[in-house]
Formats: sequence, structure tokens, C-alpha cells
Amino acid sequence: MDFGWDADDDVERVRARSWPAAGREELWALCGREGLLGLSVPVEHGGSGRGFLDTARVAEAFGWGCADLGVVFSALAHLFACAMPIAEHGDDGVRKRVLPLLASGEWVGANAITEADAGSDVTALRGTARLDGDHYVLDGVKSFVSNGPVADVFVVYASTEPAFGHLGVSAFVVERGTPGLVVEPAFAKSVLSSCPAGQVRLEGCRVPVRNMLGAEGQGAAIFQASMRWERTCLFAAYLGRAGRLLDRCVEHARTRRQFGRPIGANQAVSHAVARLRSRWEAARLLLWRACWRLDRGERAAWEVASAKLAVSEVAVDAALLTMRVTGGAGVRDERVSADLLDAVAATTFSGTSEMQLEQMAKELGL
Repeated sequence: MDFGWDADDDVERVRARSWPAAGREELWALCGREGLLGLSVPVEHGGSGRGFLDTARVAEAFGWGCADLGVVFSALAHLFACAMPIAEHGDDGVRKRVLPLLASGEWVGANAITEADAGSDVTALRGTARLDGDHYVLDGVKSFVSNGPVADVFVVYASTEPAFGHLGVSAFVVERGTPGLVVEPAFAKSVLSSCPAGQVRLEGCRVPVRNMLGAEGQGAAIFQASMRWERTCLFAAYLGRAGRLLDRCVEHARTRRQFGRPIGANQAVSHAVARLRSRWEAARLLLWRACWRLDRGERAAWEVASAKLAVSEVAVDAALLTMRVTGGAGVRDERVSADLLDAVAATTFSGTSEMQLEQMAKELGL
């Protein structure tokens, strides 16, 4: 493997810049100016045209540098789950109209696939889309739509042939304001709190045929393609956050004194930090390998699943260790507890840890 990349300047700028403790709107505008909302969007549509590895390295810096992981998640979900399906599978006219607005941050994008009774099972979608002349008519209810309450455009997955299971799922671009699209207010949640999420209802929502992504029945494949981006490059941001937390552990262990010496002089602390730092480095290499293979056009199913699993578990353990090492200081710091909750969520979304293990077992022939 040759980890060649072109993102060094952007990585250092994004990681080192001063991210204001501002409201979501100001941070979103800053993400747009930094080019973070269009990292992998083609240059001709307003993005930077980066591949997987370069995108992941900038996303890692983003997760390391920006204290608000909810905004980081919101920005990268907008990019990987909405902009990239449109970039890779959309009609030329739709791409030209929508992608520059998404890449600049003028528009917010959302992905609407999850349903209350389907969860991770794409074959169980109850939302439907039927052809009516030069439009599809969409009906159904989508839950847990990240960015949904503030989104300007949605990638919506619905069944065009329910009897065909996942082979009957199709994907559509639906703009806010389309008659029959009802966007509900954000619900309260304690995880990734600055990323608004809510329910979206489709009630006879008429969408032009040109707004279909790919062809009928390709929705599940399009969703899985977006998951390649999300399970690598979005989780690179979690890798960055874990690295930031480990740095905090090291600094606290060096400076916090108990019983006349730094707590880092105790093997219980120093060994725990060293062991987790080694796991962090291993997870980083797994993720880079997955991105490298994807950039080469390879399937990389094992690499993507193992990287997602390793990064999400390291993220949880880094947040737990930070809580333990910082002790009372960590308990008083709301950001530490928020990082822990946000990290736990990483083992669930974009495919649970159990789903990654199932994929890995399948790749082994089990």
C-alpha cells in the first residue's frame, strides 16, 4: 500500500484553526467557507473532488479540531448520505442545480431511509413510490432523519416493487416545499444534540421522474454506496475526536498530581493510555487501508466493516478513559460527558457493530 495524499495543507488548517463556540448556523457557514461540505463532491459541481483517503484525512482533522461533534456529524452526513448519492447517481440537471448549493452550505441535505418498523432492514421499508405519468408518488413515514428539520433537500428511499424486497427499493431527490412532503420539528435527544433530527412524512408527494437516482430497483445499491463513504470518511471524524481525547488524557496525566507525583507515573494510568493509543493507531491504519482500496476501485467490504467497527469501539473507549483519567474535572466538564454519549452512538448508526461483524463473517465464508 502507498498512502499518497494531497490534503496536508487542509488537514493542518482544519485541525489547528480556532473553531468558535458558536451556534449551529455560524458553524455551518464556517464549514461551507472551509470547503468541508463539498470535500468529495466533483469540482465541476462546486466541490473539491477528493477521493476517499484525502477526504478521510480532512474529516479526521475536522473531528479533532471542532469541539461540537454534533455539527461535525451533521456536516458529514449532509455530504456523504445526501450530496454523494446525488453526485454519483443523479440526473445531470439535478446535479447541476443541487450540488453547488450543497457544497457551499447554502442548502442543507438529509437522508431519509430509516422507518420505525424497519430500522437497519432495508428490505422491510413500508414507504412506497408508484409511477404516475412523468412523476412518482411517494407515501410513507421516515424517522430519525438527521438534518431533517432544517434540510432543503432529501434523498428518500422508497419501495417501487414491494414484492422484490431490497431489489425493489428506489431512491429519489425530494426538495423542501414539494407538495406532500411534511417535515416535522426536531425531537429532543441527548446524543449529537446540535444535529437536529426528526420525522418526515410523505403524503402523496409527487416527484419528477428525473429526480430518481439511478434506475428503479437500484436504491439499496445506491444506499450501500453511500455507506462506503459514511463508514470510512464520517468515522474518520470519530477517529479525530478519539485522538483529541487521548491527547487530553496525556496532558492531564502529566500535570495532575496526587500523592506527590503526576498520576501518569502510575502504571494503571500510563499503561491504559499507551494501550489505547496503540489501538487508535491500528484503527487509523485499518481506515486508511479501506480508503486506499476504495480509491483503487476495489470492493473492500471486509476493510470497510472492520475499520468502522474498530474506530467506533476506540471512540467509545477513548471517551470512557478520558472520564476515568480526568476524574472530577471530567465530571464537571459537560463536553466530556457529551463526547461519551456521542461516541456510544457511533456503534449504532451507519450499521451496528453486530452488522459489521456479520459482514466480516460473511467475507470469511461463515
